[in-house]
Formats: sequence, C-alpha cells, structure tokens
Amino acid sequence: MQVVILAGGFGTRISEESQFKPKPMIEIGGMPILWHIMKNYAAYGYNEFIICAGYKQQVVKDFFNDYFLHHSDVTFDFTNATNRMKVHKTYTEQWKVTVADTGLNTMTGGRLKRIRKYLKADEPFLLTYGDGVSDVDINALVDFHKQSGKLATLTVVNTGQRFGVIKMNRGSDQIASFREKRDSDGNPINGGFMVLDPKVIDYIDGDDTVFEKYPLEQLAKDGQLMGFHHDGFWQCMDTKKDHDTLEDMYLAGNAPWKNWED
Repeated sequence: MQVVILAGGFGTRISEESQFKPKPMIEIGGMPILWHIMKNYAAYGYNEFIICAGYKQQVVKDFFNDYFLHHSDVTFDFTNATNRMKVHKTYTEQWKVTVADTGLNTMTGGRLKRIRKYLKADEPFLLTYGDGVSDVDINALVDFHKQSGKLATLTVVNTGQRFGVIKMNRGSDQIASFREKRDSDGNPINGGFMVLDPKVIDYIDGDDTVFEKYPLEQLAKDGQLMGFHHDGFWQCMDTKKDHDTLEDMYLAGNAPWKNWED
C-alpha cells in the first residue's frame, strides 16, 4: 500500500522556519518532520511514498537525492590526480520515494488529483499531512478501513479547535458531516492519517479544490466516510511553539511517535 504525504503548503504560521524551507522539511532532532512521518509508516511495513511537493519543492528533492550519500561511510580518494569515492556502509532505508511537484498554489485536493497517475488503481492508499506526528496504529487503521467497506477513513482525534470538525452518527463510526470549525466547538477533528480508495479522487474537481471541504463533506453525505478513533498521542507542527514542543520531546527521549530503532 502506498503512502501519500501532502507537503506543498507555505507554512505561513511558522514563517520563522518556512521562509527558508517547506514546513515538512523543518527539523526535529536534526531530521525533517517529513522523515519522522515516513519512519513511522515504514515501521509498519509501508515503504513506498509519494510526496506532494510545491513550495520550495527543490529542498525536498535535494534531501532525497543526497540521502544515500549522507547516510553512508565513504572514502574520497584524490590521490594520483583522481577523484574516486568508495562507499563502505550505508544506513539508508528500503524506501521508494516519488517527489511530485504539484504546483505552488495548488490546494490539498488538487495536489492529490495531480498524483493520481502514480497511484495503484486496484488498491487503497494511505494519506496524511507533512506536518503532524502521532502514535496511531497504522495497521489497525487499515484493518478498520477494509472492514468498513467504505471509500474513505480518517483518523479522529480530540484537541484544540483549529481544524475542521466532525459529527459522528450516534453509536456508529460513520461520519455524518464534516465542516469548518466554530469558536464554540468541542467536537473531534480530522487528524489526518487517512485510508482512501482511489475513487475518492473523483470527488476532486481540480487545483482549486480544498480536500477538506467539498470532497470530505460530500463523502460524509454519501455515507462513505468513516472515523477511526485515536485517543493516543497526536500533534501537528503548526506554529513555532508546536515545533519547540516536539523538539523538546524528541531530545528528551520522550517522543511517542518514534516507533523505530536508531
């Protein structure tokens, strides 16, 4: 199953860092949060990634282009007027990574529609945002989605209301509606970490489509959107304060999302 990561936004709320690089490339413990997300998925056996890049997309491409070299022991031999390099040992993961330039101003739905050609048509795919980490059980999420028989499943979390909120059908995991937040809200929110059937992309018109608006709202109306409840750790890196919190947790050895060995 492929993993699609939305990594093309401007990251305006964390402009202290994002003026130099896209938000998913802001580092936690010396590595981009995008890497942390990928390591988390890989720990469950999901090693094929499609990165929906946009703003400063060359930074993402450069990172993966240099990844093998930067995680290897190498000897550079300049003797005898030569320039030879020998790789002794590498520590890189068994990943297949497609970095797609999905446009500078493209909305989330548009980015997803643009990478449809890279998706396998006969199986669902995983989707998340490039700025959030969690200890959600990906295997349990996938099993829940398959058992539901619906087109889409998103992870439902409870936290401060900065994001679109969800109304659940009473006594059911089916999502009745999906809408933007209000100041009075105390409802669960979309935490990302989704499983989608490729048919979901048919709900997207084009570059201007915000995935969290019409597509998710219509999927809910059609009875095709399920909510996987996660009561554990979830944190987005929306602001400098969020970044500092995640950095402190990681450096203190208290990172709940870290499910891999160094």
